[in-house]
Amino acid sequence: MGQKRIQLICRGRVQGVYFRASARREARQNGLSGWVKNRSDGSVELIVEGEEDAVKDFLQWAQTGPSTARVDKVETKWRSY
Repeated sequence: MGQKRIQLICRGRVQGVYFRASARREARQNGLSGWVKNRSDGSVELIVEGEEDAVKDFLQWAQTGPSTARVDKVETKWRSY
């Protein structure tokens, strides 16, 4: 399939609910790399890269996140690898 990179901005109740730690664990379990950070507007921003199928699976996970989160919206931008 090839390598892909995606930028995500997750909005909702995504800070203070272990979203970043859960995202890091989910990414590592699927062989993905990248970074995740809280933003001042209360959202969480992520860059995720790796095999296309794994990136798509991670995007699916990000739609709900961990059980402690409430994801209202995920903005996505596919980036050049």
